[in-house]
Amino acid sequence: MVSKLTTTDHSSDVVGLKYVYPVISRRMGGLSIGINFNTNNACNWRCIYCQVPELKIGTAPAMDFKLLEDELRFFLDDVINGDFYQRFHVDKNQQVIKDIAVAGNGEPTSLKEFAKAIDLIGKIATEVGVFPHSNYVLITNGSLVHQTKVQAGLKSLNSYGGEVWFKLDSATEQGRALINNTAQSCKASVENLLLSATLCTTKLQTCLVDYNKQGLSDKEKQAYLNLLTDIKKSGCNLQTVMLYTIARPSSQPEALLLAPLSPEILNAFADQIRLLGFDVSVSI
Repeated sequence: MVSKLTTTDHSSDVVGLKYVYPVISRRMGGLSIGINFNTNNACNWRCIYCQVPELKIGTAPAMDFKLLEDELRFFLDDVINGDFYQRFHVDKNQQVIKDIAVAGNGEPTSLKEFAKAIDLIGKIATEVGVFPHSNYVLITNGSLVHQTKVQAGLKSLNSYGGEVWFKLDSATEQGRALINNTAQSCKASVENLLLSATLCTTKLQTCLVDYNKQGLSDKEKQAYLNLLTDIKKSGCNLQTVMLYTIARPSSQPEALLLAPLSPEILNAFADQIRLLGFDVSVSI
């Protein structure tokens, strides 16, 4: 039975394809076509709010490029020329392709042939008329931007007018260890962020959660504001910060300790960030 697509259901197998899946994006306000490079549910981080079941540490498996092309062409034709919106009961005001987003069930830049995949998606979407009217987005934790293959992919993404959504959930080492379960330092992350911004339009995406009823601490807020101040002083071409909180249950062991932050807290923090000269969006 076909169900209604909603902002609370981001299942990657809803249309029965391996690489391509649709979601209704609360941040974008319409249809986001997801591309899942990490079909093995492997990532180099383990964020405690992650909804991927049976998440494991690892990298993306080898890509079947013929299958990716066939699936993407098939799906785009179904959306543009078929009855996709009707079958999945998509509301009239959301019947628009807002973006093609490379995200999925792990860190997509860990794909060995990352740049080739980015270019293939761009060529197909341009050929069928989705680009440049829709956005091309890479959602990444940014941990591998220092690698040559990833930089080549960002340059390709930029050539299609795309943008990087670079994850930065905490500006403290303790916060990064807790929320993202990563040993990569904040310094290394910021260096990759600055590099990303030289290669492609880059936006900062930050998921803020209430962990174990601790809320958003003054320490975390001040560290984040200090980091943004340093970024602004560096001359980095980073203009946008996207704040959001959890909207769906985590599949990680910490799930019962997590709760969304209130709109009041998020909006107040957003106002502080705006004072530093950044554009800020808030998704509840």
